[in-house]
Amino acid sequence: MTAAPKGRSEGGMGRWAGPRRRKEAERDEGRRRLQGAPEAHSKQSRRAGPRGRIGSTTLHAEWTKLRTVAGPAWLLAATAVLTVAVSTAATAAVRCPSGIACPVDTTKLSLTGVQFGQAIVAILAVLAISNEYSTGMIRTTLVAMPHRSAVLAAKAVIVGGLVLAAGTIAVGGSLLAGRILLPGHGFTAARGFPLLSLARGPTLRAAAGSVLYLALIALLSLGVATAVRDSAVAIGVVLGLFYLSPIVAVAVSSPHWHNRIERYAPMNAGLTIQDTIGLHGLAISPWGGLGVLAAWAAGALLAGGLLLRLRDA
Repeated sequence: MTAAPKGRSEGGMGRWAGPRRRKEAERDEGRRRLQGAPEAHSKQSRRAGPRGRIGSTTLHAEWTKLRTVAGPAWLLAATAVLTVAVSTAATAAVRCPSGIACPVDTTKLSLTGVQFGQAIVAILAVLAISNEYSTGMIRTTLVAMPHRSAVLAAKAVIVGGLVLAAGTIAVGGSLLAGRILLPGHGFTAARGFPLLSLARGPTLRAAAGSVLYLALIALLSLGVATAVRDSAVAIGVVLGLFYLSPIVAVAVSSPHWHNRIERYAPMNAGLTIQDTIGLHGLAISPWGGLGVLAAWAAGALLAGGLLLRLRDA
């Protein structure tokens, strides 16, 4: 029996060995890709943040959505302008004639505009999420960032930060107007009304507290809007909660219920942070009142976050 030539045998093996090696190389490449995919996903997840935490990607996405539309910028500007304008008008309208005792809290008077500026802050916070529901953008947001609690937390951080900046300008402008106008209307140091200055502890507390008050109003409104979803309904609920409680407090004849409303209604309690005189007669202390508002804001965000996780977009 004649043996096959060596060269032909090696050539035949070579023809079969080539495709086999290619298949093995392709399998190895596939394994490397599969092993690398979880690592790539892990890196992306770390950029987006661990489950339930805010990542830089989530914050950047929410910041981009707010700054690329004109509405939020105009509302922030309107907050500062309206607050300063109303505060200036209120300060200019009050005078203290000579020879008459004037029990006026000049710091609180100069910050009157905060009660009106908060309405625009509430609208801004409501629209920050309700617009996404009305356009359907919320579905895209939750597909790109599936950790829903982190999405709401990022919105709260961005909206709260912007309101803090606008509130600082608004409160500073209001106090400056009061500092300029009040001495000319009889509120002088000689009559027991020191010049408005942040160097005075009560004035500094009222100013800083008013800025925090506006930020908490924004967070409360964001939580309500997340739960309600509809912008018109959310704005109505929030503004009714803020502005109806003072009317009810005045209307009720029972001192007990009047005291309860002053202590636990978000606007009534929160604005005690502006009081600098007659603190012993308040239903709640200034920082305690701001704490009540903070509890309202935390409750609204928790409720909104829970409903955001449980319901379909």
